Amino acid sequence: MTENAQAYSKEEMLKGLVAQVSAYIEQYHGGSVEMISFKDNQLNVRLGGACIGCPLSTATLQGWVAGTIKQFFPDVEVIGVE
Repeated sequence: MTENAQAYSKEEMLKGLVAQVSAYIEQYHGGSVEMISFKDNQLNVRLGGACIGCPLSTATLQGWVAGTIKQFFPDVEVIGVE
């Protein structure tokens, strides 16, 4: 870990990463992702915007959101909530 990373909790780092993923989804697809909670290495997120009702929302959740989180936090399980 870098010196700066030690100043932030895992939850704070996850919140920042989710915000970055959401910004990408918003800019390119009109959707969004919001961090709902983080406990016991389980991250609960909610898709919004154009993702609501989209047939590809499951792919967005598993591919973009969970895939990105796993790259940086392999021990975190990403759960989509309604």
